[in-house]
Amino acid sequence: MILQFRLWILNCTFFFLSCLFRALTSVVALGANIICNKIPGLAPRQRALCQSRPDAIIVIGEGAQLGINECQYQFRYSRWNCSALGERTVFGQELRVGSREAAFTYAITAAGVAHAVTAACSQGNLSQCGCDRDKQGYHDQEEGWKWGGCSADVKYGVEFSRRFVDAREIKKNARRLMNLHNNEAGRKILEERMKLECKCHGVSGSCTTKTCWITLPKFREIGYLLKGRYSEAVQVEPVRASRLRQPSFLRLKLARGYQKPTDTDLVYLERSPNYCEEDKATGSTGTQGRLCNGTSTSADGCNVMCCGRGFNTHQYTKVWQCNCKFHWCCFVKCNTCSERSEVFTCK
Repeated sequence: MILQFRLWILNCTFFFLSCLFRALTSVVALGANIICNKIPGLAPRQRALCQSRPDAIIVIGEGAQLGINECQYQFRYSRWNCSALGERTVFGQELRVGSREAAFTYAITAAGVAHAVTAACSQGNLSQCGCDRDKQGYHDQEEGWKWGGCSADVKYGVEFSRRFVDAREIKKNARRLMNLHNNEAGRKILEERMKLECKCHGVSGSCTTKTCWITLPKFREIGYLLKGRYSEAVQVEPVRASRLRQPSFLRLKLARGYQKPTDTDLVYLERSPNYCEEDKATGSTGTQGRLCNGTSTSADGCNVMCCGRGFNTHQYTKVWQCNCKFHWCCFVKCNTCSERSEVFTCK
């Protein structure tokens, strides 16, 4: 009788815990739905992925912001400086013109999401992923090392970026092909820059055993590489299938035959605007009030940055105490130093 009572209590406990778990799961799911529905700029498939993986949406947002920050750093001395990106949301399409700048934006954002997801997996901050399981315990007999530590699972990060970032491309037009190509180019460059790091193990600094693992590159390195690709971006045009109106692939414009861009080329459809005046349609904030370099002839120079409108000169005087000396006893005597500087802003 006592045994049956204990079994009954145990069954009730399991039933209660099961109900509690289902209730908590329902609350989490409801919370995910509310959060994901309030994020502006998400495409339907992105919203569905957000609801199924609410733990990942924060990391995805951090990755997209990483891309925007890097874009603003790389173009800080240019007329177009990415300042309009991310004002409303870090998700969704930002530039309507299919220009070089749009190509860079898509590539750096896709790479940023892949980089952030890969890092989160390695740090144990995301469920359903971790270290790269394919790089565990394998010995390279020729070079005398073996896999060890936690190798970054960049394949998972790239695939997650592909599932989320590419999901916003719904319309079957030339711009979709351009965006998807640039997304993939950004992720491809990240994959190619993964680094092999090794550590020696042995007595007195000897290298009896060497273990190696794969690590992510600094994202600044990816930014510089993509900035170089931006400078060498190629113009493309869509090729339409004979029976279908929608474009099937992109080819290099003005090239003979059907020559396609390479996997890591950044591609664009339309020439860039000059970004001199404010224009929300092109993502231009204009250059009025921008700082410029009065002696430079490059993109940051006042003649180029201000688009021929001229510039204002502001003079400032900075005053501070300098050359301070201690005198016995007991006071400190300082000189007064000053420095005049000039700051130039576009009219």
